[in-house]
Amino acid sequence: MKEQPLLQPLQLGELELPNRVVMAPMTRSRAKNKDSAPTEDLHVPYYTQRATAGLIITEGSQVSKRAVGYVYTAGIHSKAQIEGWKKVTKSVHDAGGRIFIQLWHVGRISHPDFHDGELPWAPSAINPEEKVFTPDGQKETVTPKEMTQEDIEITKQEFVQATKNAVEAGFDGVEIHSSNGYLFHQFFSSFSNKRKDSYGGSEENRARFFFETLDAMKEVIPEHKIGARFNPSLHGTFGMEVVKDTIPTFDYIIKKLSDDYNLAYIHLSEPFTDVSNVPYAVCDIAKRYRPMCKGNLMINTGFTQSTGNKVIRDGDADLVAFAKLYVSNPDLVGRFREEADTSGWDKDTFYTQGKEGYIDYEAETRDLIPSE
Repeated sequence: MKEQPLLQPLQLGELELPNRVVMAPMTRSRAKNKDSAPTEDLHVPYYTQRATAGLIITEGSQVSKRAVGYVYTAGIHSKAQIEGWKKVTKSVHDAGGRIFIQLWHVGRISHPDFHDGELPWAPSAINPEEKVFTPDGQKETVTPKEMTQEDIEITKQEFVQATKNAVEAGFDGVEIHSSNGYLFHQFFSSFSNKRKDSYGGSEENRARFFFETLDAMKEVIPEHKIGARFNPSLHGTFGMEVVKDTIPTFDYIIKKLSDDYNLAYIHLSEPFTDVSNVPYAVCDIAKRYRPMCKGNLMINTGFTQSTGNKVIRDGDADLVAFAKLYVSNPDLVGRFREEADTSGWDKDTFYTQGKEGYIDYEAETRDLIPSE
């Protein structure tokens, strides 16, 4: 393979990426401490080992205590968390890398155990009928509390403060997690949003919370340092189903972002499940949204070196985000460059709390992996 689109540079706002291989955001549940903060012995080497990625996007980092829905995830709402992330960003930058943080609010994909017995927040009081991992093991979700106008305003300000915290922590930018059945996605979908006020009903209303939050965030960080992630054809998981107005709503969101904003990128997921026989769903997300997206389009879900090169070569995306391949191949860029085999991952250690399956995968190419 003489020339690989994945290994070509790309301008991302003020950042010049040396390649288009992105480390996708992945929940790894390693922040097992009283502060829910990144740690020097785990998070720092984990991200630094992967600093040769064109861009690293961190695991979802909750913007407040009420935003959490998974055990041992690192937040970005306290001083201890900011200090922990500072060590991560400094180490990644010292290794020549670039890193965004994914800002996260899970909404109804949570449990009262995380909130001192109080109900999780959501656009409507509808149980997603899912399971979540709590400190006491896997538990069924409950019917959430429908957010009031005051709750919405509080949450917008939490995203603004988290953005300020991310700047203080040294991140190159932020990604809004508006995907995978979490809070913003819950507002987008008429399947989960039955509100009768200005945040429900029409496509514009269901997207209002997201755009108001984005508008508030760009008052404290330039638009070109903000990315946003979406999963238009999410179906049968995370409490979501594709319905008649699902794709038209995402069409509206992507077009508005492209026409009215100058984001670092729009990050889209191909379907997580087979939706070929699902009414109203779209099977090929990159091809549908490339014509609507004037700026940088990032695509993920199940890509390999070959298909990643092809989607860029075909003009359907500008960057490709890799998840599981980055779990077990810290030198993924080097392996792509040398066309070397990739190592398999151990799914049993995806969400455990130790070094195993986290920072003990070996680099096998000339890709620079900084030493401890």
